[in-house]
Amino acid sequence: MKFNRSSGILLHPTSLPGPDGIGDLGPEAFRWINFMADTGCALWQVLPLGPTGYGDSPYQCFSAFAGNPYLVNPFLLQEDHLLTAEDLKDRPTFPEDRVDFGQAILWKLKLLDTASANFKRNASAELRQEYEEFLAENQDWLPDFTLFMAIKENFGGVSWDKWPKELRKRDAIALAEFKYNHAESIQRHSLRQFFFFRQWDAVRQYAKEKNIQIVGDIPIFVAYDSADAWANPDLFYFDEKGLPTVVAGVPPDYFSPTGQLWGNPLYRWDFHEKTGYEWWLKRIKATLKTVDFIRLDHFRGFAGYWEVPFGMPTAEIGRWVKGPGKKFFQKVRNELGDLPIIAEDLGEITPDVVEMRDEFGLPGMRILQFAFASDSTDPFLPHNYVENCVAYTGTHDNDTVIGWYQSGTDQEKDFYRRYMARSGEDVAWDLVRGVWSSVAVFSLAPLQDLLRLGNEARMNYPGRPSGNWTWRVRPDYITPAFLQSIREINRLYSRMNKEKIHK
Repeated sequence: MKFNRSSGILLHPTSLPGPDGIGDLGPEAFRWINFMADTGCALWQVLPLGPTGYGDSPYQCFSAFAGNPYLVNPFLLQEDHLLTAEDLKDRPTFPEDRVDFGQAILWKLKLLDTASANFKRNASAELRQEYEEFLAENQDWLPDFTLFMAIKENFGGVSWDKWPKELRKRDAIALAEFKYNHAESIQRHSLRQFFFFRQWDAVRQYAKEKNIQIVGDIPIFVAYDSADAWANPDLFYFDEKGLPTVVAGVPPDYFSPTGQLWGNPLYRWDFHEKTGYEWWLKRIKATLKTVDFIRLDHFRGFAGYWEVPFGMPTAEIGRWVKGPGKKFFQKVRNELGDLPIIAEDLGEITPDVVEMRDEFGLPGMRILQFAFASDSTDPFLPHNYVENCVAYTGTHDNDTVIGWYQSGTDQEKDFYRRYMARSGEDVAWDLVRGVWSSVAVFSLAPLQDLLRLGNEARMNYPGRPSGNWTWRVRPDYITPAFLQSIREINRLYSRMNKEKIHK
């Protein structure tokens, strides 16, 4: 696929301002798109948009297909006559600069339940028709997901391996009985999805009108406690009880002496191949209905992945197993044509990963924060970039640039100052200029780096089980000077959306 030289900003919708405790798809999302368009940026990168569970991580969702109902905006539901001003009167006081997930989720679910009840009572004929069309268009995944969530809710939220055997094993009679007895709960979850996708479609349509393309994210693995794993056990290495026999992780390295035990179930790639990778094709096509480009997380796992026996306390004991390799991407390309995919090729990359990435013309990732720990041959230094790559100051898993600099080694700081010919007084923008001025076809930075924020604004600490994903931008972040500063670097480095200015 032809990627055009442009720039963008990484900001998950949960980080947007707004009065309801968590960023969402309401007026602030449209204001954000206006801001991006005014700066000349062409790309908005988000994290996975699925329904989050324990730990609030967008990388551990209850479904690879569903949307996150906590992103639904109450004001827009009010415009649809599904909420009233009275419903919003007892809104709690939320912190402006972070998400208090517990409080925000309770508030959002209360409003969503009220909106669902009002939909059943008095939704317009037009809205009902839209809902029926939504149900019909999403038969591939929606019935399994809503049933999964209703059963989960019925049993107090426990993981599906703790459900009664008949429901865990998807006994047809038991499922039919549950559907009959819990039809209202199932419909409530269907309506939450309808509200989400209706609002997201409006946001995406507005982005298109402003010539903004959205970069989405597909994690290679799904969560064990997900509708995907429960409804499709043949796709994974599970035993008779539905428990994984092996799980995903990363082996020990310099940064982690015991490795990283992710715990996600692993795919039976031989079975996927026999089905023509049907589930994966559905997943990619569903994602491309919601975004323009896909960042494929842990791309190296398609070449080979670290398999850990289930029950191990760490990832130290395991083995490398070959992934589906080129056959998989050939099938995807046959179905989709050119691939609008960014390969997240970070970490220990072997020659077969590079070969697979390059054969399909996929741009890899370059993180400038990683560049200063070695010498001038480091692939993350801008003079070593190729055009077909996506350059970042940092990602959601890194500290902010200022946080990185403040905690970095003397060697890294010295190398950065010499390489960039800068003093360190404006390190965040030094790195922004580094990626924007490079040959990389896409340059992106988290909003935190463009705002010159420190460690307090970090989004995620990999391996930390809670307390992540909470950062929110304050409502007064857009100033004329800030907007103009981004517009200026887009002009300087020929990354302006719509127009190319070479002055």
